[in-house]
Amino acid sequence: MNIRTIEVCPYQEDWPQAFAKEKAAILSVLPQNMRVQIHHIGSTSVPGLSAKPIIDLLMEVDSLAKLDQAAHKLEQLGYLVKGEFGIPGRRYFQKGEINRSHQLHAFVLDSYGAKRHLAFRDYLRQFAEHRQAYEAIKLEGARLYRLDPAGYVAHKNDFIQLHEQKALAWAQKEGK
Repeated sequence: MNIRTIEVCPYQEDWPQAFAKEKAAILSVLPQNMRVQIHHIGSTSVPGLSAKPIIDLLMEVDSLAKLDQAAHKLEQLGYLVKGEFGIPGRRYFQKGEINRSHQLHAFVLDSYGAKRHLAFRDYLRQFAEHRQAYEAIKLEGARLYRLDPAGYVAHKNDFIQLHEQKALAWAQKEGK
């Protein structure tokens, strides 16, 4: 049985280009009548932040029903369709299983789910002290939970929950 190992590596300058390439591929297969916005999120979207080398994309759509009907197009790009995958109002797709390269999170345009991801990303980009604290937690988690992805996620959870709320308040104050 293959086990997914947690690897956190230094920020890679080519992550934005990997995001742009994947965004273009996704947009090329989706129906023209879908309103879609695709954003780079997650740690690979924050310059200077160490991350697992998996590109996270946030797709905002006008209709999850339309996206569900088009999900087979994403399968043609190598994505596994996972449905809500534990988060109501989300559609989750991953490219690869054990050695995944991309994760796609889809929400309705301007939904809370989309806003929280974007606020957290922008907050980490803006505040070096929080970015550095998050990096330390991620590196520690990868060391402690290398063969336990659920343990790694749990290790980061308190920081994420606290700072996600701070990020949402900051984004609202900034008019984002």
